[in-house]
Amino acid sequence: MDKHLSEEDSDNIDWDTEDELEIQDTTFSSCRDLRTNGQYAISGDGEASSSSVPGQSTFIQKFLVMGFSEESIAKAIEQNGENSDLVLDALLTLKAIEDSPEEQPSASPHLEPCINSDDSSSEYNENFLDDVYDEDSWSSDSDYCTNSVKQCYVKEESNSLSEKEQTILFLANMGYPVEEVSIAMERCGPEASVSELTDFICAAQMAREEDPYLPEDVKPKLNHGSGGYKKRKMFNQLCKSKKPRAIFDEETIRLPKPMIGFGVPTESVSAIVRRTIPEQAFGPPFFYYENVALAPKGVWDTISRFLYDIEPEFVDSKYFCATARKRGYIHNLPTENRFPLLPLPPRTINEALPLTKKWWPSWDPRTKLNCLQTAIGSARLTDRIRKAVEAFDGEPPMRVQKFVLDQCRKWNLVWVGRNKVAPLEPDEFEMLLGFPKNHTRGGGISRTDRYKSLGNSFQVDTVAYHLSVLKDMFPNGMNVLSLFSGIGGAEVALYRLGIQLNNVVSVEKSEVNRNIVRSWWEQTNQRGNLIDFDDVQQLNGDRLEQLIDSCGGFDLLIGGSPCNNLAGSNRVSRDGLEGKESSLFYDYVRILDLVKSIMSRQR
Repeated sequence: MDKHLSEEDSDNIDWDTEDELEIQDTTFSSCRDLRTNGQYAISGDGEASSSSVPGQSTFIQKFLVMGFSEESIAKAIEQNGENSDLVLDALLTLKAIEDSPEEQPSASPHLEPCINSDDSSSEYNENFLDDVYDEDSWSSDSDYCTNSVKQCYVKEESNSLSEKEQTILFLANMGYPVEEVSIAMERCGPEASVSELTDFICAAQMAREEDPYLPEDVKPKLNHGSGGYKKRKMFNQLCKSKKPRAIFDEETIRLPKPMIGFGVPTESVSAIVRRTIPEQAFGPPFFYYENVALAPKGVWDTISRFLYDIEPEFVDSKYFCATARKRGYIHNLPTENRFPLLPLPPRTINEALPLTKKWWPSWDPRTKLNCLQTAIGSARLTDRIRKAVEAFDGEPPMRVQKFVLDQCRKWNLVWVGRNKVAPLEPDEFEMLLGFPKNHTRGGGISRTDRYKSLGNSFQVDTVAYHLSVLKDMFPNGMNVLSLFSGIGGAEVALYRLGIQLNNVVSVEKSEVNRNIVRSWWEQTNQRGNLIDFDDVQQLNGDRLEQLIDSCGGFDLLIGGSPCNNLAGSNRVSRDGLEGKESSLFYDYVRILDLVKSIMSRQR
């Protein structure tokens, strides 16, 4: 799940190509479903019109497709320039004026919202928002409401359009940029309801607006004109109506020092932690979400806001084992009566790797390793270090010591001989992270893939400490929905706690990781059922309802969405929850809400 490195950044990390910066300026013409072929585009009245007319740029065509007249488009462009957001806001304002009772209806078949003229002002229809965005609309039976709303908003003349095209027109008419609608439909899947799409767009807009790492020219312009005000009002109403927002301090959530969350077994806590869980966050199911602690500013505020405003628990795994791993956890589990896995894992480098003690130089003060990465130091680097240290009879000078220690900390190099350092072996990774020996060999994969899989995993001892409260609650075993499962850190933690796994639905994109989990399941002679999926978007309302019916409901929903776009060392695409991979966080929220809704109806 995680690709976060230590505080020491490196430009040499071989990040996945899937981490590329998401293109913000996706053109409308890329939506192939809106074109009948290479020469014709679907116009607003559902008829085909030539898309190769001279003088009609792609910028103009995308508004023609939405049903606006050329005259209105030209006027809006003259006033606002070629800025999609501002032009769309202006067109919506002009359309609202044209559609008011005082004006004669236009000869062209525009799309007419079924609202009063007052509702098209900036004080837009708050009751409508309550109807569209209530929490029940996230359940699988929201299609009826969604279709009713769309039918109200789209005239009979547009019946010839596909359902996808009608949805795009409907959301564009509400004031959402077409580019963002297209991205949302791609991410949420073809079966997504309007409420799911608007939630995704709202969260994406707010995350980009608050992210200090994004350039100003790619941040959403939410406050320009009446249309911009209307969209901002809708965003605020959406988040307010979905879940109450806690009152945070003016500054964003800060990481605690020491990073021990609500307590760790090796450190004393000065006071008993008492926290209040909002009523709507109560289970079933229990849920547990994890991601990197050192995320861009505002990310954890957003994560907390979408997970019922629960306070994150930030923990560094160095209090559980010999390696650091700074993570944030949001969950609705009790915090009392936790207990650690036994035997306690070694907590220092020399305890974990006793053979290194003989060769450890006195000028290397490390007792803990930094966060384990998905890549390791090269043979060329270790050879450079050997030559640098061997050049001196006694202790090397300070400048050489500094170079060596910097590289050792960055790449977690350990001393394996006189003046010789080496990266950790995969089985040493497994031991430090709490997995059984040879856990990642079960997938029949290369050493490189083993490092990658382990670097993206849970630290089992840390997670097991938090999950330990479930042991007495479920003496007959549990049903678990594991999202972004990786190599099965959650399943291993529950198994090591002695909790029987009755049914596990595991969702993991990587075939390598799925093979590792399947191999572990078979080698440990699990008696329950393991069902795996390769894409979280396959879990729509209908599929979840089938799974819940078959296993009798989920007791725990656990997972940590990809941190590719959050990790501090990822300088290429550190664009927060808007990134291509890290935006899958919203699928975690979507699935959690669906599971809670379905299970509440069945109780």
